[in-house]
Amino acid sequence: MDVAGAKRVTVIPTGAALGADVVGVDLLQRLDEATFKAVEAAWHEHLVLRFRGQRLDDPGLLAFARRFGELDKAPVHAGPEVEDPYPEITVMSNIKVGGRPIGNLGHYEAEWHTDMSYNEKCPIGSLLYALEVPLEGGDTGFSNMYAALETLPAELKRAIIGKQCKHDSSRNSAGELRKGFQDVTDPREAPGAVHPIIRTHPATRRNALFLGRRRNAYIVGLPLKESEDLLNKLWAHASNPGFAWYQKWKVGDLVMWDNRCTMHRRDAFDPAARRLMHRTQIKGDKPYFDPASVAA
Repeated sequence: MDVAGAKRVTVIPTGAALGADVVGVDLLQRLDEATFKAVEAAWHEHLVLRFRGQRLDDPGLLAFARRFGELDKAPVHAGPEVEDPYPEITVMSNIKVGGRPIGNLGHYEAEWHTDMSYNEKCPIGSLLYALEVPLEGGDTGFSNMYAALETLPAELKRAIIGKQCKHDSSRNSAGELRKGFQDVTDPREAPGAVHPIIRTHPATRRNALFLGRRRNAYIVGLPLKESEDLLNKLWAHASNPGFAWYQKWKVGDLVMWDNRCTMHRRDAFDPAARRLMHRTQIKGDKPYFDPASVAA
């Protein structure tokens, strides 16, 4: 459909539980206010937006992302120790130069997760831009956590209202132990922030299931076995393919997702293939649950 107030913008839903293509926008050009508001509204409605055929450089990517808020600095990455002119950009790649990786996550599968949920303040959203992609594999899946909560069986919803979960910070989404962290065998001893399992979106006022990632998660205050059993049931429900949509990458694709109401994952791919992405994240606040919010 065409968006009122932004004559050149067309938003085409994927037909899945989330996601839409935005057509008619050149992100190298600064969007006028009406067009930006139309894009922002589409993001809140569809949770994930894809802009195909873009020709972005790093300043252009950062300029567009900054329209949505202040950006996070990139975490320490695996690449060479050089001065970084764009510290808000994280390189996601399996490419090696001189035997050293230039980016993060390699070619492995990344399991369902929410970006940086182990921090006290979690990013609002992330933007990922494709510079090189493999012929096969490396697809990115997104899952609608509004829908996951809304379809949760009543007994499970009752079990998590008011509950909080600890989000382990020791491992990344590929399961690798982060530098400087010790391996954890008891989730109750894992480092990381504690957040409500039901999270209220501050812009849409809708509630979403907020799980972060499965490994070493712990529901605060429960015996460990009860926490594990409840989390297993929540994850079994949240992993329903009916909540998901998969992005098959092309060079020039920019995808942005709302970290407050989605999870995402990545398929593994051939390590001999090259995949190069630039990612940036929009700063956020401490997640919260408002009992008075819609669909609580």
